[in-house]
Amino acid sequence: MDSCWVVSYGTFSGSSRSSLQQEESAAPEVEMEVEVKDVEGETKKLKYPRAIPFIVSNEFCERFNYYGMRTVLVLYLTRKLDFDDDTATVLYHTFTTLVYFMCVVGAIIADSWLGKFRTIFYLSIVYTIGSACIALGAIPTWDLNARAATIAGLLLIAFGSGGIKPCVAAFGGEQFKLPEQAKYLALFFSMFYFAVNSGSFVSTMVTPILREDVKCFDDDDCFPLAFGVPGVLMVVSIIIFVLGKPLYKMSAPAGNMFVKVSKCIWTAIRTRSREKSVNPREHWLDYSEKRWGRQLVDETRILLNVLTLYIPLPVFWALFDQQGSRWTFQATRMDGDLGFWTIKPDQMQVINPLLILVFIPLYEIAFYPLLSMIGIRRPLQKLTLGGIFAGVAFVISTIVEIQLESTYAVLPKAGEGQLRIFNGLECDYLVRSDVPEHADFTLERMSMFEEKYLSVSGSARYTYTMTSTSAGPDCEVPVQGTFEVNEEKQISYFLRKQNGGTDMLRYEDDTEKSSKGYPMFRVLGSTATNRIVVFRDIDTSKPFDRHTNGSYVYDLIESYPSDYDIFVDGELTLTFSMRLGGVYAFIVSDLDNGRATIQTIEVTEANSINMLWLIPQYVVMTLGEVMYSITGLEFSFTQAPQSMKSVLQGCWQLTVAVGNLIVVIVAEAKIFDAQKWEFVLFAGLMFVDMGLFAILAWRYKAIPLKTYDEEDDPNATLPIEQKEEHGLDNPAFKKASDE
Repeated sequence: MDSCWVVSYGTFSGSSRSSLQQEESAAPEVEMEVEVKDVEGETKKLKYPRAIPFIVSNEFCERFNYYGMRTVLVLYLTRKLDFDDDTATVLYHTFTTLVYFMCVVGAIIADSWLGKFRTIFYLSIVYTIGSACIALGAIPTWDLNARAATIAGLLLIAFGSGGIKPCVAAFGGEQFKLPEQAKYLALFFSMFYFAVNSGSFVSTMVTPILREDVKCFDDDDCFPLAFGVPGVLMVVSIIIFVLGKPLYKMSAPAGNMFVKVSKCIWTAIRTRSREKSVNPREHWLDYSEKRWGRQLVDETRILLNVLTLYIPLPVFWALFDQQGSRWTFQATRMDGDLGFWTIKPDQMQVINPLLILVFIPLYEIAFYPLLSMIGIRRPLQKLTLGGIFAGVAFVISTIVEIQLESTYAVLPKAGEGQLRIFNGLECDYLVRSDVPEHADFTLERMSMFEEKYLSVSGSARYTYTMTSTSAGPDCEVPVQGTFEVNEEKQISYFLRKQNGGTDMLRYEDDTEKSSKGYPMFRVLGSTATNRIVVFRDIDTSKPFDRHTNGSYVYDLIESYPSDYDIFVDGELTLTFSMRLGGVYAFIVSDLDNGRATIQTIEVTEANSINMLWLIPQYVVMTLGEVMYSITGLEFSFTQAPQSMKSVLQGCWQLTVAVGNLIVVIVAEAKIFDAQKWEFVLFAGLMFVDMGLFAILAWRYKAIPLKTYDEEDDPNATLPIEQKEEHGLDNPAFKKASDE
């Protein structure tokens, strides 16, 4: 679920490990112990640090906030802030891009300036302010600019969440004395990973319930609560973290390797441009050796060798993170009713953290042994297979989307128009017209006729005559006139009672499903006198009149999926269940005895494909994630020098940021009219990308690690401050052969 849960800038670096071995803490300790021998040969007992529960609990609360907010975010952007699906997708993935970009910035701040404790504390406050902005902006009665508050809140959360992400795990690692407590360090990371996915699982399950099942501020849902509860958990995380301060080991900032590597590369580029012709070197990085030393140059070369394999990696994250955007929108077009429980569209995201907790042990016990039997044993093979799984997941989502299209409204294209006729009278009519392929057709009482594929250029007119053999004064007089249909328009006519006679009302229709996934309905009044029609939600504990319409008003209303008692002039006339995605017309008509009747017409089919059909694509994507993410980090760590592991983790997080940027570009380009083609694009891109990765993996040659000491490299231990102060003219930068 969280691709950089083990980010630990400096924790595994040589300098940090040394400081951990040298630093003694007066913090109290628990009873778990490890026996080691000190320099005098006496046995000492190292106990499990008592600070760890505070750090793990802090992480649980922070992840609850992050994933709880992100779970309902795209629905809030579309349903409350009225962004369309593409814009909401862009905002969602731009936010995720900023979060992972800020991981690198947060690590630099912690290692070069504030230290991990103060970075976590200060940025957590920024994080909390951002959560409060979104929650308060969602309260409609406060009359705040909800869009501005949301954008500001997302920026603050991106800075806060991304900034503390690389620091928390590293700070926890610093509480252990290495290598004596390496076993307990491994246990800590297992606990930390469990806290990450537990927080994600619980919040992904709970926040959709708070959003939909709670009513507040006279709304059908309660986004302020769905954002507010995670925000409160963020406050709790700060309190827990601060309470543990007396127990923490805290080391001073020791400089960030990411900065050193960047300076080393910049020096090589700048020096090479001046000295290439007079002082050729075997590798372009060798031009920075005089300033930065042989060790840093060689280790940077190893780092860049590994990073070559990172070039195709962002595409995986472009697919993976669409679980919270495109796949959530896909779920809104499906039916979540299980009979005993209704799944919320955003709750489908809970499958990912749940499956992660199941798949990790299964991979070790069953999956990897089975893969080894067919020759897939090496890390790069597993990583390639993980990416292929992601592509397969999008193939599955494409198949689901094709099936969903049969439930979508048919919209007129260029050269087409649509005609619908609603009969609001208690009369059956024989219609004679010059509508193509419909010269004669029957329009039954309280029913609808439709033609979705009329060939129209600009506009077209069709004459008609409607005669009825039904009894009753309203049915005796023939109805004549002209239907006018416009290109790329949906035109509807409503035959109704009006002023003691009959009348044909024309209006421009819209049968497209709500982008929010809600049902939509219209009231068509065909009564002798004006009547009041009230829809009362019977699923609430207290009857709630959601919508009221006069009989002569044709209205299009976005409703809430629920069971409704429908009253006409205060009298219960019909009980009806409006389902997700449906577009309904309610024809209200008078009977002979003066009482009203209501006829329901489903203009656009409600969501009929069950949301459980999304499970296969989530399962396959999670299979790919476990193999891709964990194997990729493991391979990177084993290939990189000890001092470069933190830099590699930063670059790994940047691949997530770039992946989300790819989604932003595709969504903003709006290349496709149908969602299925966008899924096809990403699936194809993933397969091509893994083909490129397979070629890079086949050509990859590991550069052996070397052991350096001061005799081999006089500059290896020179402080960075001295190098920066004296520059290339510093005699310490010159090797004996240069003098």
